[in-house]
Amino acid sequence: MRKYMIRLMVIGFSSLVLAACTTFSPKSDGDEDKAQVEDRSGGDTHAIDDGSASMRSIDDPSSLLSNRIIYFDFDSNDIRPEFREIIEAHAHYLADNASVRVTLGGHCDERGTREYNLALGERRAKAISRAMSVLGASDNQLYTVSYGEEQPEEQASNEFAWQKNRRVEIIYRNR
Repeated sequence: MRKYMIRLMVIGFSSLVLAACTTFSPKSDGDEDKAQVEDRSGGDTHAIDDGSASMRSIDDPSSLLSNRIIYFDFDSNDIRPEFREIIEAHAHYLADNASVRVTLGGHCDERGTREYNLALGERRAKAISRAMSVLGASDNQLYTVSYGEEQPEEQASNEFAWQKNRRVEIIYRNR
Protein backbone atom coordinates (compact mmCIF):
# COMPACT_ATOMS: atom_id res chain seq x y z
CA MET A 1 0.00 0.00 0.00
CA ARG A 2 2.81 2.41 0.87
CA LYS A 3 4.65 1.71 -2.40
CA TYR A 4 1.43 2.34 -4.28
CA MET A 5 1.01 5.77 -2.62
CA ILE A 6 4.63 6.72 -3.33
CA ARG A 7 4.25 5.74 -6.98
CA LEU A 8 1.02 7.68 -7.22
CA MET A 9 2.69 10.77 -5.73
CA VAL A 10 5.66 10.48 -8.13
CA ILE A 11 3.32 10.15 -11.12
CA GLY A 12 1.25 13.11 -9.91
CA PHE A 13 4.30 15.30 -9.37
CA SER A 14 5.74 14.32 -12.76
CA SER A 15 2.45 15.19 -14.44
CA LEU A 16 2.41 18.56 -12.69
CA VAL A 17 5.96 19.37 -13.81
CA LEU A 18 5.22 18.32 -17.39
CA ALA A 19 2.03 20.37 -17.43
CA ALA A 20 3.98 23.43 -16.27
CA CYS A 21 6.45 22.93 -19.11
CA THR A 22 3.88 22.72 -21.89
CA THR A 23 3.30 25.62 -24.21
CA PHE A 24 -0.07 26.88 -25.22
CA SER A 25 -1.49 29.15 -27.86
CA PRO A 26 -3.56 31.90 -26.28
CA LYS A 27 -6.94 32.65 -27.82
CA SER A 28 -6.62 35.20 -30.57
CA ASP A 29 -9.02 38.01 -29.81
CA GLY A 30 -7.32 40.51 -32.06
CA ASP A 31 -4.85 41.69 -29.44
CA GLU A 32 -1.18 41.73 -30.29
CA ASP A 33 1.35 40.02 -28.03
CA LYS A 34 2.58 42.30 -25.23
CA ALA A 35 5.99 42.95 -23.59
CA GLN A 36 8.02 45.82 -22.24
CA VAL A 37 11.49 46.76 -23.39
CA GLU A 38 13.95 49.06 -21.70
CA ASP A 39 16.96 50.82 -23.21
CA ARG A 40 20.00 48.99 -21.87
CA SER A 41 22.77 50.55 -23.92
CA GLY A 42 25.96 50.06 -21.99
CA GLY A 43 24.30 47.26 -20.01
CA ASP A 44 25.47 43.74 -19.29
CA THR A 45 24.61 42.34 -22.72
CA HIS A 46 27.01 43.11 -25.54
CA ALA A 47 27.31 42.40 -29.22
CA ILE A 48 30.30 40.52 -30.51
CA ASP A 49 32.04 43.16 -32.61
CA ASP A 50 33.81 41.87 -35.69
CA GLY A 51 34.59 45.43 -36.77
CA SER A 52 31.91 45.59 -39.45
CA ALA A 53 29.60 48.57 -39.72
CA SER A 54 26.54 46.38 -39.22
CA MET A 55 27.86 45.03 -35.91
CA ARG A 56 28.70 48.55 -34.73
CA SER A 57 25.08 49.62 -35.33
CA ILE A 58 24.03 47.19 -32.60
CA ASP A 59 25.96 49.24 -30.04
CA ASP A 60 24.81 52.63 -31.33
CA PRO A 61 22.79 54.09 -28.41
CA SER A 62 20.49 55.90 -30.86
CA SER A 63 19.58 52.62 -32.60
CA LEU A 64 16.60 50.50 -31.60
CA LEU A 65 19.04 47.58 -31.62
CA SER A 66 20.70 48.93 -28.47
CA ASN A 67 17.52 48.00 -26.57
CA ARG A 68 18.08 44.36 -25.61
CA ILE A 69 15.98 43.82 -22.50
CA ILE A 70 12.28 43.05 -22.82
CA TYR A 71 10.22 43.24 -19.63
CA PHE A 72 7.00 41.36 -18.91
CA ASP A 73 3.99 41.72 -16.67
CA PHE A 74 3.54 39.42 -13.69
CA ASP A 75 2.93 35.79 -14.67
CA SER A 76 2.78 36.69 -18.36
CA ASN A 77 4.62 35.96 -21.58
CA ASP A 78 2.55 38.41 -23.66
CA ILE A 79 4.49 40.96 -25.71
CA ARG A 80 3.17 44.51 -25.38
CA PRO A 81 2.40 46.31 -28.67
CA GLU A 82 4.41 49.40 -27.75
CA PHE A 83 7.62 47.34 -27.91
CA ARG A 84 6.98 45.51 -31.18
CA GLU A 85 9.12 48.05 -33.05
CA ILE A 86 12.21 47.05 -31.06
CA ILE A 87 11.60 43.33 -31.59
CA GLU A 88 10.97 44.03 -35.27
CA ALA A 89 14.28 45.92 -35.55
CA HIS A 90 16.16 42.95 -34.09
CA ALA A 91 14.31 40.52 -36.38
CA HIS A 92 15.11 42.59 -39.47
CA TYR A 93 18.74 42.91 -38.41
CA LEU A 94 18.95 39.12 -38.07
CA ALA A 95 17.21 38.63 -41.44
CA ASP A 96 19.79 40.93 -43.06
CA ASN A 97 22.75 39.27 -41.28
CA ALA A 98 22.34 35.51 -41.65
CA SER A 99 25.58 34.68 -39.80
CA VAL A 100 24.51 36.50 -36.62
CA ARG A 101 22.96 34.45 -33.81
CA VAL A 102 21.17 35.53 -30.65
CA THR A 103 20.46 33.89 -27.33
CA LEU A 104 17.12 34.82 -25.81
CA GLY A 105 17.41 34.36 -22.05
CA GLY A 106 14.11 34.22 -20.16
CA HIS A 107 14.01 35.37 -16.52
CA CYS A 108 11.39 35.60 -13.76
CA ASP A 109 10.96 37.26 -10.41
CA GLU A 110 11.27 35.21 -7.21
CA ARG A 111 7.55 34.58 -6.81
CA GLY A 112 6.46 31.10 -7.83
CA THR A 113 8.20 27.75 -7.57
CA ARG A 114 11.57 27.14 -9.17
CA GLU A 115 10.01 24.74 -11.70
CA TYR A 116 7.18 27.11 -12.59
CA ASN A 117 9.59 30.02 -13.06
CA LEU A 118 11.85 27.95 -15.32
CA ALA A 119 8.82 27.11 -17.48
CA LEU A 120 7.62 30.74 -17.49
CA GLY A 121 11.10 31.98 -18.45
CA GLU A 122 11.09 29.51 -21.33
CA ARG A 123 7.65 30.68 -22.50
CA ARG A 124 8.86 34.29 -22.43
CA ALA A 125 12.00 33.49 -24.44
CA LYS A 126 9.98 31.45 -26.94
CA ALA A 127 7.42 34.25 -27.33
CA ILE A 128 10.21 36.60 -28.41
CA SER A 129 11.70 33.89 -30.63
CA ARG A 130 8.35 33.28 -32.36
CA ALA A 131 7.82 37.01 -32.89
CA MET A 132 11.30 37.43 -34.39
CA SER A 133 10.81 34.38 -36.58
CA VAL A 134 7.50 35.70 -37.92
CA LEU A 135 9.18 39.05 -38.60
CA GLY A 136 11.98 37.52 -40.72
CA ALA A 137 14.67 36.03 -38.49
CA SER A 138 15.64 32.44 -39.24
CA ASP A 139 14.94 29.80 -36.59
CA ASN A 140 18.60 28.71 -36.70
CA GLN A 141 19.61 32.21 -35.57
CA LEU A 142 17.50 32.05 -32.40
CA TYR A 143 18.47 30.08 -29.30
CA THR A 144 16.24 30.18 -26.22
CA VAL A 145 17.21 29.44 -22.64
CA SER A 146 15.39 29.89 -19.35
CA TYR A 147 17.09 30.99 -16.16
CA GLY A 148 13.87 31.17 -14.16
CA GLU A 149 14.52 33.13 -10.97
CA GLU A 150 18.21 32.12 -10.80
CA GLN A 151 19.80 35.31 -12.21
CA PRO A 152 17.92 38.31 -10.81
CA GLU A 153 18.74 41.80 -12.06
CA GLU A 154 17.61 43.21 -8.69
CA GLN A 155 17.93 41.43 -5.33
CA ALA A 156 15.18 43.29 -3.42
CA SER A 157 11.69 41.88 -2.86
CA ASN A 158 9.48 44.73 -4.04
CA GLU A 159 7.52 45.62 -7.18
CA PHE A 160 10.41 47.59 -8.71
CA ALA A 161 12.79 44.64 -8.35
CA TRP A 162 10.22 42.11 -9.50
CA GLN A 163 9.55 44.18 -12.65
CA LYS A 164 13.28 44.31 -13.44
CA ASN A 165 13.56 40.54 -13.01
CA ARG A 166 10.66 39.65 -15.35
CA ARG A 167 12.58 39.90 -18.61
CA VAL A 168 14.11 38.38 -21.72
CA GLU A 169 17.65 39.41 -22.57
CA ILE A 170 18.67 39.48 -26.24
CA ILE A 171 22.35 38.52 -26.39
CA TYR A 172 24.14 38.70 -29.73
CA ARG A 173 26.80 36.08 -30.46
CA ASN A 174 28.63 34.51 -33.40
CA ARG A 175 29.13 30.82 -34.09
